[in-house]
Amino acid sequence: MKHDPATAAAMATGIRAMIEAGRLFHQRGWVPATGGNFSQRLDDQHMVITASGGHKGELTEDQFLVADLEGRPLEPGRRTSYETGLHLQLYRSGLPGIGAVLHTHSIANTVLSRRFDRITLQGYELQKVLPGRPDPSQTVHLPVFENDQDIARLAARVDRALKATPETPAYLIAGHGLYAWGESVAAARHAVEALEFMLACHLEEQTR
Repeated sequence: MKHDPATAAAMATGIRAMIEAGRLFHQRGWVPATGGNFSQRLDDQHMVITASGGHKGELTEDQFLVADLEGRPLEPGRRTSYETGLHLQLYRSGLPGIGAVLHTHSIANTVLSRRFDRITLQGYELQKVLPGRPDPSQTVHLPVFENDQDIARLAARVDRALKATPETPAYLIAGHGLYAWGESVAAARHAVEALEFMLACHLEEQTR
């Protein structure tokens, strides 16, 4: 698939940003082994996403592929992540401001998602970094969905919940990890960093 110059430049920038995010997240222990996956929406019909199996702390440009919004890679023989359907759900949801999606597996988000069916955040200055820019005085709810190896079924549950509460800035899958998004890869990375900090604080409070 040939892209117009603007799309090709945006994709190259996004891939570089996802490579850097992968290195940062791995250094912080948020994407162990081959865990996690990253994507950027290119246009109304396509996204660029990490291929299956790549170590997110060691990503290179050839570990990304372009797929349509049905999850089909445009290059024969390539395979997308098993969890591509969760990225697709967000891009096809119609919710505003979703230009990139980043998925992490930190200790904090994994442990908390095993304990609670919803995480409540309030009073954190970093809430302002999240989509919608919620004020610290506001209460932010992160839903936790039961893990399901049937990704289409899980994506449908997520879709219903997010359409009922479109202000939701991110969500967790029980025992699995965090899904966060933003208008760009940089904005999504900032959301992940803010959320992982707040979740680490929340976990610390739970152990006192």
